[in-house]
Amino acid sequence: MACFLVPASEAVITTVAEHIVKSKEKNDSNASTDVPKVHFSEKLGWLNKMLWGGSALLAFEHVWHGEVIPTFPFLTAVQNGETADMLAEMGTAGVGMAVLVTLIWGGMVIASRVIENRKDDRLAVSKEEA
Repeated sequence: MACFLVPASEAVITTVAEHIVKSKEKNDSNASTDVPKVHFSEKLGWLNKMLWGGSALLAFEHVWHGEVIPTFPFLTAVQNGETADMLAEMGTAGVGMAVLVTLIWGGMVIASRVIENRKDDRLAVSKEEA
């Protein structure tokens, strides 16, 4: 019914956070290392793309099945008096999807950090050998 609104709301919040973090990273660009690192704002961008893409696909699916309509109140559940069912779906399916996407993104961030640390270690060893 409206489960796509939960990840879309998270996407709005993380998009704002990405822009704030990106502006702070530009101001704090004094750290220079030999190994290029992925900035946290870019990692937040990964999460944004996952959330916005998933929300768009879910919204399209809900439009396709007639659960979202182009007239007010836009959601057929609200129009039919099924608001409690809609909120229950948002609380279960919507929150579950948003949490799952965020956990997968967290795994991507951890994997990225591990790869960056391996590159740092290899660079340190090669400098010691030289």
